[in-house]
Amino acid sequence: MNLDAFLVERRPDWDELGQAVAGRNGRPEQLGPDGVRRLGQLYRAAAADLALLRRTHGSDASVRSLEDLVGRARLAVYDSEPRRGSLRHFVSRGYWQRVRERPALLVIAWTFLLVSGALGAVWAAHDPAAAVGILPRGYQGVAEPHSGIPRIGGTQAGAVSSQIFTNNIRVVFLSFAAGITGGVGTGLLLLYNGVLLGVVGGLGFGLGTGDQFIELVAPHGVLELSCIAVGASAGLRIGWALVAPGPRKRGTALRLESRCAVEIVIGTIPWLVIAGLVEGFVTPQRIGVVPALAVGFGLGAIYWALVMWRGSPPADTITAAPAPSP
Repeated sequence: MNLDAFLVERRPDWDELGQAVAGRNGRPEQLGPDGVRRLGQLYRAAAADLALLRRTHGSDASVRSLEDLVGRARLAVYDSEPRRGSLRHFVSRGYWQRVRERPALLVIAWTFLLVSGALGAVWAAHDPAAAVGILPRGYQGVAEPHSGIPRIGGTQAGAVSSQIFTNNIRVVFLSFAAGITGGVGTGLLLLYNGVLLGVVGGLGFGLGTGDQFIELVAPHGVLELSCIAVGASAGLRIGWALVAPGPRKRGTALRLESRCAVEIVIGTIPWLVIAGLVEGFVTPQRIGVVPALAVGFGLGAIYWALVMWRGSPPADTITAAPAPSP
């Protein structure tokens, strides 16, 4: 199939569908009987076009643009109570679909975090005196064998733990906002925070107190890192819209991707709160390495299981109608 010819042939109908969805202040029922019937026809044809493009040109930017249009049209065609149902749909499916629909950006975010963390840990193990120099003042006690993070308790442990949690919340929002730099700022934030965590862990294990570091970080850390990666993927969406808007105008691409990115960040906030509660009530108990890992990876597994389960695209956006011939 010739993609350019297909886009030229089908784009007028897609533009008409977009105008119909936005018509009458976003209330398609005001289009009248003929207008509503036409809306349904355009939606079914666009859903079929999307199915065809996914099979033949799944990575093309035009697919993302059409996915957004079909998603908005589906709500207009099938959602009888859009305002009441929007929040329920967002919590149950919409957020998870947003997280899942750009897997490549998630992989990039996780790669930046994990690789930089591993390099930071290796650096700290081989040259702790140099590595400790990049740590903020509140973290530098980790380099002292008898007063570092792995050995502190009570009020000090809570203070350090709260500082880590506050930092992660800030990182989520900064990673999202830094997407406006074309994604460069988001990538740098991921690298820095990955190195920071790796250095703290590397210094702790170098002192022979890695088990206590795990107790301090693991219960909430897996979920917090997941939230950071997801927030960063939202920032990368904005950056990619600026760098490679595809067939859309750059302003249009930025507006659409920014809306999606904001939804991701808003939906991630409750999970940061859950991580904070775990950090406040479970971490100070020093429950042991195995239970700490079980809690941390258990929360992470729940989150990503919901991404895979609730984030799957609706079947009707793929098989709503037979695909047109190329």
